[in-house]
Amino acid sequence: MMIYIINGPNLNLLGLREPAVYGGVAFSDYLNRLKEAYPGIGFDYFQSNVEGELINAIQEAGFSSDGIILNAGGYTHTSVAIRDAIKAIPAPVVEVHISNVHAREAFRHQSLLSAVCLGVIAGFGLDSYRLAVEAILSVKKEGER
Repeated sequence: MMIYIINGPNLNLLGLREPAVYGGVAFSDYLNRLKEAYPGIGFDYFQSNVEGELINAIQEAGFSSDGIILNAGGYTHTSVAIRDAIKAIPAPVVEVHISNVHAREAFRHQSLLSAVCLGVIAGFGLDSYRLAVEAILSVKKEGER
């Protein structure tokens, strides 16, 4: 099983950026914990601040992985192009947000991606990624029945 994690803009600053909102752990440290917790799963990871690079990663992972965990950051609220990339691939995509976007500014309440994703997980800190792994595993198990 292969799961691809794709993080968008400013998520390279996790552990440094607004720790009251995003926590104090770097994503590389969290990813190591995730790999230890799920030794039977291969994880690929990509982060970019550039919309086109995220689209390329979604397209590549969407045909070669069992699922994608996507935190598109600010592009969640603005990118029709990322939405179209998700629609174009067969792999299930789980939209993830570290913070509870619905408890923040009003512009963060609207996602252009949610309707084309398997589901949305928000507000559980970095643990949102683990919950997304569980969602992908559950869907894959259901598909085997």
